[in-house]
Amino acid sequence: MALLNNNIKERLLQYAYLVRLHKPIGTVLLLWPTLWALWFASQGQPPLLHVLIFSAGTLLMRSAGCAVNDYADREFDRHVKRTEKRPLTSGQISGKETLMVAGILALLSFALVLPLNRLTIELSFAALFIAILYPFTKRFFSMPQAILGIAFGFGIPMAYAAELNTLPWQAWLMLLGNIFWAIAYDTAYAMVDRDDDIRIGIKTSAITFGKYEVTAIVICYILFLGIMAFLAMLENLNAWFWLGWVVAAICAVYHFTLVRTRDRMKCFAAFNHNNWLGAALFTGVALAYYFQ
Repeated sequence: MALLNNNIKERLLQYAYLVRLHKPIGTVLLLWPTLWALWFASQGQPPLLHVLIFSAGTLLMRSAGCAVNDYADREFDRHVKRTEKRPLTSGQISGKETLMVAGILALLSFALVLPLNRLTIELSFAALFIAILYPFTKRFFSMPQAILGIAFGFGIPMAYAAELNTLPWQAWLMLLGNIFWAIAYDTAYAMVDRDDDIRIGIKTSAITFGKYEVTAIVICYILFLGIMAFLAMLENLNAWFWLGWVVAAICAVYHFTLVRTRDRMKCFAAFNHNNWLGAALFTGVALAYYFQ
């Protein structure tokens, strides 16, 4: 019995590694844009149920996406030092188990949106499609980070739909901003594996931009922050937002000082630090509405 319990614990541990529970950065990078949208769409007063549904759904869908990503990249990951020990690639779990985990998590995520309106439920199918599509775009699309930006930002139109039962143009503009943000932070991430990706034939923005990758990251940050500033001006948000915006801009400058070195570890640090950029913007939005 003890041996059986140990086997179960080990299997569950491998599942946890598969869905990156030990690396929450992906979850928060997906969560912050969703929270921005919830606060903008509800004028700072989203129902607690909606906050809980979208927060839990973010964790579940990011986890499902990790499983799908590992299944799609199972033949590539073994050739990359950073990913060669992932549970599927190293043989700790099977491909069928990986798909089973992804399917269960996706179904749980879908169950969460059922209390919401029909438009939000319909959008959840599009979100699932994009999440499945993204890992495969690295084979043929020179800018898969743009697809990642849509996948990681699709909580934005879903949040607007949940609050307003419609999709105003502001939702799509915020999604566009999130695409620029994702290109910025995931290009830094792709710079870590650039040599391996070139060798095995994976396409990334770090390869596509070439020697101009740092310039591209800076431009994407400027466009992203500019879009968020424009949306805030439309809402007449007060100084609390601008304080958060300035902190986010300082974070972006800090990321530039890291990626311009092109050092792998510093590029990875820049990617991880984007959590604080997203958090700063959300704090500014939340405080601006609270003290409006």
